[in-house]
Amino acid sequence: MSVLPDGNNDGQSFHRFFEHWIVEQNKYLQDLTSASKQHKRAKTNTTIAAESTQTEETRVPDKPHLGPLINRVLLNYEKYYQAKSRCAKQDAVVMLTPPWTSALENAFMWIGGWRPSMAFQLLYSKSGLQLEDQLFSFIQGLSIGDLGDLSPRQLVQIDELQERTIREERKITEKMAKHQETVADQSMVQLSHLVTDLMRNEEEEGSTGGGGLEERVGSVLELKAVGLEKILLKADDLRLRTLKAILDILTPIQAVHFLIAAAELHLRFHEWGQKKDASQHVTGGGN
Repeated sequence: MSVLPDGNNDGQSFHRFFEHWIVEQNKYLQDLTSASKQHKRAKTNTTIAAESTQTEETRVPDKPHLGPLINRVLLNYEKYYQAKSRCAKQDAVVMLTPPWTSALENAFMWIGGWRPSMAFQLLYSKSGLQLEDQLFSFIQGLSIGDLGDLSPRQLVQIDELQERTIREERKITEKMAKHQETVADQSMVQLSHLVTDLMRNEEEEGSTGGGGLEERVGSVLELKAVGLEKILLKADDLRLRTLKAILDILTPIQAVHFLIAAAELHLRFHEWGQKKDASQHVTGGGN
C-alpha cells in the first residue's frame, strides 16, 4: 500500500508515492477485469439456464462484491488527490509540471492532470466499442449490462453532467489564464526592470547590495505560487467530482467497465510516454 507523502521534500516525496500508486492502480485493474469476466460468465450461464427451462428471465443482478471493489478503487483515487493537495501546498509549480510523468503526458495535461471533460469522451468511446461487440449478443437476446447498455435515462443524466462539467472547466481555465497574465502586471514589469538595472550596475561598478530586491522577488513569486495552488486544487476537485458523478449514474458493472477503461488508458499512455522519452534520450545521447 502506498503511503501518503509527508510534505517534506515535496516533489521527490510525491514521486515515490506516484510510483507506488501506479503499481496499486495496476493491481486494481486486474481485480476489476477479473470481476467483469466473472459477471459475464454468470450472465451467460443464467441465460442458458433460463432458455433450458423456457423462462423469460435473463437478467442477472450485479454481484454484491462489485460495490466494495468500486469503493476501494475510488478510495485509491481519493488518496492520490489528497497526496497532490498536500504536496501542492509545499510546491504547486512542480505539481503542475511533474517530472514523474512523460513529455507526452505533460503535452496533454490540463492544469496538472487530465481534463475533466475527457472522462465523457472516454465513456462514449468505450460505450460505442462495447455496443459493437454486443451485436451478436443482442441477436441472441442476451444483454451483457456493460457500457453498451446505457439506458435513455442514463444518457440524459450523462449529457446534463457533461454540460455542467464543461461550464466549470471553462471557469477554471479562465482563472488560470487570468493568473498567468499577472506575470506581466505592473509590479512584475517594474521588478524585472529594477533587478536588470541592479545587475547592470554590479557588472559596471562591481557593487553588490540587492538583498532587498531578492526578498521582494521571493515574496512576489510566492504569491504567484499560492494562486497556482488554489487553481490546481479547484481543477483536482473537479476531476474527482466528475469521476464520482459518472460512477453514480452507472450501474455497478458499468462502473467496473468504466474504471477498467480509465485505468487501461492511463497506464498504457504513461508507459508509451516513458518509452518515447527513453528512446529520445538514447538518440540524444548518441549525438
